Amino acid sequence: MEFVFSKKAKRSTFVLMAIGIISILVGFFTDHSDHHNHFWSNILVNSFFFLAIGLGALFFYALQYATETGWTVLVKRIFEGIYSSIPVFGGILIFVLLVGTFGGHHIYHWMDSHVFDPTSEHYDAIIAGKAAYLNKPFFWIRTLVYIGTFVFFARLFRKKSLEEDQVGGTEIHKFLYKRGALFLVFFAVFSSTLSWDWLMSIDTHWFSTMYGWYTFSGMWVSTMITAILLIRWLKGKGYLPYVNENHIHDLGKWMFALSFLWTYLWFSQFMLIWYSDIPEEVTYFVERIEHFKVPYFLMVGVNFILPMVMLMSRNAKRTNSILLLVGSIIFLGHWFDVYLLVIPGATHHWHYGLFEAGTFLGFLGLFIYLTLNAFTKASFLPKNHPFLDESKHMHI
Repeated sequence: MEFVFSKKAKRSTFVLMAIGIISILVGFFTDHSDHHNHFWSNILVNSFFFLAIGLGALFFYALQYATETGWTVLVKRIFEGIYSSIPVFGGILIFVLLVGTFGGHHIYHWMDSHVFDPTSEHYDAIIAGKAAYLNKPFFWIRTLVYIGTFVFFARLFRKKSLEEDQVGGTEIHKFLYKRGALFLVFFAVFSSTLSWDWLMSIDTHWFSTMYGWYTFSGMWVSTMITAILLIRWLKGKGYLPYVNENHIHDLGKWMFALSFLWTYLWFSQFMLIWYSDIPEEVTYFVERIEHFKVPYFLMVGVNFILPMVMLMSRNAKRTNSILLLVGSIIFLGHWFDVYLLVIPGATHHWHYGLFEAGTFLGFLGLFIYLTLNAFTKASFLPKNHPFLDESKHMHI
């Protein structure tokens, strides 16, 4: 059964995007912060969050081929649809970085050339010591390599996947098996370094060796939540007839397990830094606890306690209402996680209002539109995949 992007669904996404556009315009002209840092930091939050969901889908997709996993075959087109948004959100993120590079905002303090000049009153010895890595030419080389690599592999995987529907056999599967493993090598490095470049460098004086893993875990769990919500919605519309409760149960286990991985990394990073109590290390958490205490600890509680309590049992992972409720709440919880990675270092004050909510809804509408539009380009059933029969008869 081919997916039909109904007029009602399109209208809903257009309404969300319209809300976002209005919020962005109002936010831009009413932002009185230094160099519009408040405005641009919110655009950064949303562009990175939805780009990260696409990257998580691309990673999981490659992982399934590299490990020759059979049960995910029936849902592979869901992940193809999710990662189809990478070029758009990657482009928006690049635009935000470009504005900062040319002085349109001061989210990245190290982009101010005066901090590297010993004769300037703005000279910063700590930032100057990182000049070999934090300099604009090298930063842009890395950024363009990241986005270029992700877009290349996303298009390659999609092209070969659709080609397999027509050709059949095992040659394309073997090709994707090799390319999936190759992509994981790139992603193992880039998933950490991009988080250092785009997020951690906002708090330029601070660093953590666990930051890349922490950001990656949030990226991955957000992707699995998105996949579950989409699959449940599509099942409710009569699509994906071969996807059964066993597939959804396994996806639910991923959401449950990755919530614990994210919590483990959050606690490990927090505990080790807080226990050592070295001033230049704890400054990151002091900023968030003193000025963002309620959203910071509420975010941690939601992203850990809710899945632990609600998704522990087997039945919970197979119950539509529980998955939709818990998934939706955790999805917002991880958006706030990204918000708290960016905003404290960019603006140093907590503010959440109509601009923030409207911008999130606009980006959400764009993400849904791009994903659902991708679903219309191919059948949900990869009919010539060599593991298709195994996936159809999956049982746990």
